[in-house]
Amino acid sequence: MMDVYQEAVQYLESQQVPVVVEAETDALEEDVFQEEGLSCFLSPLHPESLDFPDTPTLCSPEEMLERRLVVLKGILESEEVYLRELEALLMPMKALRASAGTSQPVLSSRQVQTVFYQVPELRDMHQSFYSGLKARLSAHCQAESCPGEKREVNHKGFELMVGDLFLKMVNQIGLYGGFIANYEEAVEVVRKCTQSDPRFRTLAESMMSNNNGSDKTPTRYTFEALLYRPLDRVTKTTLVLRDVLKTTPVEHGDYASLQEALRLSRSFLSGINESSHCKRGVMLSHGMRRKLMRDDFVVDVSDGERTLRHLFLYTDLLLCTRFKHASKGKQDQYRFCWYLPLAGLKLRWTAEQERPSDTQLRVHAIRTKMYLLRQQLRQHKAKRSRAMAWVARSRKKLEQMELMLLTHSPVYRLELHSPSGKSHTLLLSSLYELEEWKEAIDKLSADNTETVPPDLLTLTSACVKLRMTQQPPLQSSNAGEDEKSLCGTLGVAIHSASGLQQPACVYVCVEVDGYEFYDKQAQTHSSVCSLNPHWDQELSFQVDGAQQMKVLCVSQSDGRDDAVLGKASVQLESKSLNKRWRKQTVHLGQVEVTLSLKYCPHPLEPPGSTAQQQPVFCVPIQTVAQQEGVLVPHVVRCCVEEVERRGMDEVGIYRVSGSTSDISALKTAFNSNLREAVTRLRSAEVNVVSGVLKLYFRELPEPLIPSELFQSLARTLDMQDVTSRFVSMLSLLHSCPDPNRHTFLYLLHHLQRVSEKQDVNKMSPLNLATVFGPSLLRPPVVGLGQDGPTVDISQEVVVQVQVLFWYLQCNCLPEAQTSLQHDTDAEDETTHM
Repeated sequence: MMDVYQEAVQYLESQQVPVVVEAETDALEEDVFQEEGLSCFLSPLHPESLDFPDTPTLCSPEEMLERRLVVLKGILESEEVYLRELEALLMPMKALRASAGTSQPVLSSRQVQTVFYQVPELRDMHQSFYSGLKARLSAHCQAESCPGEKREVNHKGFELMVGDLFLKMVNQIGLYGGFIANYEEAVEVVRKCTQSDPRFRTLAESMMSNNNGSDKTPTRYTFEALLYRPLDRVTKTTLVLRDVLKTTPVEHGDYASLQEALRLSRSFLSGINESSHCKRGVMLSHGMRRKLMRDDFVVDVSDGERTLRHLFLYTDLLLCTRFKHASKGKQDQYRFCWYLPLAGLKLRWTAEQERPSDTQLRVHAIRTKMYLLRQQLRQHKAKRSRAMAWVARSRKKLEQMELMLLTHSPVYRLELHSPSGKSHTLLLSSLYELEEWKEAIDKLSADNTETVPPDLLTLTSACVKLRMTQQPPLQSSNAGEDEKSLCGTLGVAIHSASGLQQPACVYVCVEVDGYEFYDKQAQTHSSVCSLNPHWDQELSFQVDGAQQMKVLCVSQSDGRDDAVLGKASVQLESKSLNKRWRKQTVHLGQVEVTLSLKYCPHPLEPPGSTAQQQPVFCVPIQTVAQQEGVLVPHVVRCCVEEVERRGMDEVGIYRVSGSTSDISALKTAFNSNLREAVTRLRSAEVNVVSGVLKLYFRELPEPLIPSELFQSLARTLDMQDVTSRFVSMLSLLHSCPDPNRHTFLYLLHHLQRVSEKQDVNKMSPLNLATVFGPSLLRPPVVGLGQDGPTVDISQEVVVQVQVLFWYLQCNCLPEAQTSLQHDTDAEDETTHM
């Protein structure tokens, strides 16, 4: 009797399906995932590709219908490929059934039934759907090409009805339920027979599918790969329906049918996932199972190279993977990079103070190209251009550049240190996101769950189906323009914080979302150690597409890592924001941060290089106050706060000079980076801090007390009546510009507090007046058109010292206002998070 296997081979060849006898083992290794549990295949979240998202849905009905036609044609092509795969899978079934009744069967009758269970029914269901969809699309395309109807082409899409076809197919989707329930047993039969029977092994590794497209080369599959196709297909049904519904106008006759089909599809997949829930993970200690808790995209640093990776946090371990986009006919896969058990894992995060210059240039170049490309896309949309291919290519290019930016722009480093000595470094763009990762890892580590050594192949393969995050966070992939998003300048004034459990030096970090053209993160300087820190510091953002703002309060401790005390997310609503400041309190757990917001919508300029802080030394105080949005410059307030924190008992404070080089270095820091300057100020010698404050007033182009008041103040000193002198001195002070007056009052109150400890620090009011008088008050420059007699140098010094001495002796000076009033709205708003 002819060998049964040869009969099966001849049958396949008679159907014009070539059979390759020698298996190419290397090429077959990636065809099938060795996955753990059926549930690995059944997560309903399955994009076709991880690399880049689809082109967003267009807005107008005509454009939506045009896109809908493209989607339907794509579905038709996909159905055709799927049907060929089902036919290839069914091709040997007849021969295998025939051999089951012989003395040398390849498979038993029961095994044949198991392997091909429900496959013919699925083929028939999809063949019916394919034939119906193809007929309707052909008729529609012929109607569009009819002459004399060009004006109605844009509305022909409303006549193309396919919703009933999708609904009919989904109503039969229960066939997949039987296939799924049988799947593991079918795969097990194939695996066992492949190992035990060389005839079946040759067949199982040599199945081909004819390609009826332009490429005549047949696609080669393994038996297991073909058995996997129905599983892959049913999990994508929801995405297919969603894409069609997204491109179907609400008024279209298909809309209700497609909605119902989508609901049924989601319900089916949800039920399947729930029924297989028990198979989702390995059993760990304490009766727990290994589950995926969180996943997202991060930048992995290895040997100085940055690479975008997909990070998965399981109940007991961290898994880092790289995505491998498969070629046609194969399944997308993840590749293993590294993993770390959570037990004993130590975390440490830091922020890069400044990007290297070459990275800055690269980031700026990418941002500029992204901005210009986005402008071109907007112009195309405004003209309602039909250059769909160009738009698609441009969107793809925009997404590629944003991916590059995601790789090169992160500044937060999360270091992972395992007890085994293994360490890895991850980079993230958002401190808020980093803290969420840290909280999740810390919580799982605290549970002290024992790690079961993972089957890395199985675990990594399962990532395709278990992942919760499908795509990198690309703003450019969002569909259309959202009227609620912000485009313009967003001002955030950070006033103060309360609710700290113990005194601390803290700063506030603010992050906004939207396009990556501009810097989306900024921080206040660090406060002095306090239970109720305050800043009154303005942060400004250029925003495009912003909808959310993240606020974090961070504590700084000497010798220890920074610690996030609380965080919250605030929704940005254009209707509730305007050019007037709106004050509100944001709850970050136990910590409350008081801030104000204002928003000025306007078209944005192309992104510039990283904005350089304007200098503060040798600049008029009114200019500094205006650019900082305050009445008392930050350099004055920070130096005063630091002296009061640790210099009040210092002998000769403000009289003993600090290191000239250290003072010069701090001056440079204040001129370039306020946050960095304040951080250095906290550890500088206190005499250096006092020297910086004196230098600031000494280098003002115009003295703090305007020169035109010098003669008036000198005459006031001659008044014998104390009350009249008091009224006159306060009146002259009141005539000063606001920044000058409030800064002077702020300094006076500080110097009065210093003099209260003169028994310790030896700084009496007269000593302080002698030190500061010549810096704060100067006579007019001769020859510049100033009226009044000139003053000799000895008389000048006497006036300078006496004026300041008199103000220091005054016990009823007005209080200084350090910042502008931001709560201009009638009602304040409290945001609870």
